Amino acid sequence: MAPGQRIGYIALPETMPNRPERRSLIGQLQGLYFGWCFPSALMQYALEDLEKLDLNLDKLQAKRDRMVTELQNMGYEVNIPQGTFFLLVKSPWEDDGAFAELLATNYQVFVFPGTPQEIPGYFRLSLTANDEMITQALPKFKAAREEALKIESKTGS
Repeated sequence: MAPGQRIGYIALPETMPNRPERRSLIGQLQGLYFGWCFPSALMQYALEDLEKLDLNLDKLQAKRDRMVTELQNMGYEVNIPQGTFFLLVKSPWEDDGAFAELLATNYQVFVFPGTPQEIPGYFRLSLTANDEMITQALPKFKAAREEALKIESKTGS
């Protein structure tokens, strides 16, 4: 699973009204605007190996449950996903971009701020990391939250 890498198809029934126009519009939206219609060179090379992958949903759910529990125990508010491999976590700062920058700069943990996704005050993280990476990241999430709250109490913001 690679966030941002997509490949797929759309089938429209022959009997669909205005089928050619709709297909054209879908193609424009997918390919020209979002880049989903044309697989990247990386995806083209990976296609053969993708067929061999076995997505273990139980393992993914175990990662989700571990991350949710650990982050909540640290004081983070976490939305529990039901159908995705992303967690949506409330930032300790209102400025989610600044907190994402603090995580990246001081702790080498990379998350996606919510503001560009129209979810200000939150950040998104992927559950595609392996168990060792999660084990290494969890204390960093705790330290970053503590640092953020300490800075906030000093500045009063």
